[in-house]
Amino acid sequence: MEREIEAFISYLHNIKKTSPNTEMSYRRDLTKMRIYLELTAQISAACEVTEENLKKYIAYMERKKFKASTISRSIASIKAFFHYLLKEGMVKTDISNCLKAPRVERKVPEVLSVEEMERLLEQPSGVSDKEIRDRAMLELLCATGIRVSELIRLKISDVNMQLGFLICRDGDRERMVSFDSEVQDALRKYLTKARNRMASNEARDILFVNCSGSPMSRQGFWKLVKSYAKKAGISKDITPHTLRHTFAAHMVKRGTDLKSVQEMLGHSDISTTHMYVNLEKKNTEMIL
Repeated sequence: MEREIEAFISYLHNIKKTSPNTEMSYRRDLTKMRIYLELTAQISAACEVTEENLKKYIAYMERKKFKASTISRSIASIKAFFHYLLKEGMVKTDISNCLKAPRVERKVPEVLSVEEMERLLEQPSGVSDKEIRDRAMLELLCATGIRVSELIRLKISDVNMQLGFLICRDGDRERMVSFDSEVQDALRKYLTKARNRMASNEARDILFVNCSGSPMSRQGFWKLVKSYAKKAGISKDITPHTLRHTFAAHMVKRGTDLKSVQEMLGHSDISTTHMYVNLEKKNTEMIL
């Protein structure tokens, strides 16, 4: 079945133009299913899989107490896979139609207040190269709501300092995101005073580099955010994605229309963006 899975991933990449993260998620889910079916039913090809096999695999995940969100995502991956196989004539029927995703309670995202956000941004206030870089990264993330993966992949050539916008890329998709004068000042300071001293040849055009001169990693930025949140006295469990949630929630609170917020965040489905409207309603009800 490995061959069919790779053909499906190729289809996603070349035809659907999905992002690397999406492809990685599909491959991970389908590989887990493949290994289970090979070990428990000696199945080596997709055409050998039955409805009963798929139901037993989902029951196995439930027995192992996988989260409902994980099971739901796996079912979505399996359905997409078998739909592709049917379309390509590799199977005669779409046996995945028998699967029903469990109800997933969407967690209300943690967001920072305006005062907490200001305290966080004040923490890297020194003149060292590291703190100049950190301030630029935090200012940019808080003011644009871009994904951490987009932040650490940014190239210098993606940033238009004169007009105040940057280009974010997610796979083959890209969008333009504007930033304000405060971000512009922080970026200019980083680019003129810190980056050239920090960057190695390995980093080439990468905008943000770590203290070794290599491209910044997700884990490195996560540690940075945790450290500054602690210094700011913020007790909430903050992750880099919290800053994205905060940006969106504050935009909705200020009355920005949902379509504009969707475009800024790069959401393909506006229903994903709509959770911030529900969050604002909930917060208003709590105050009342």
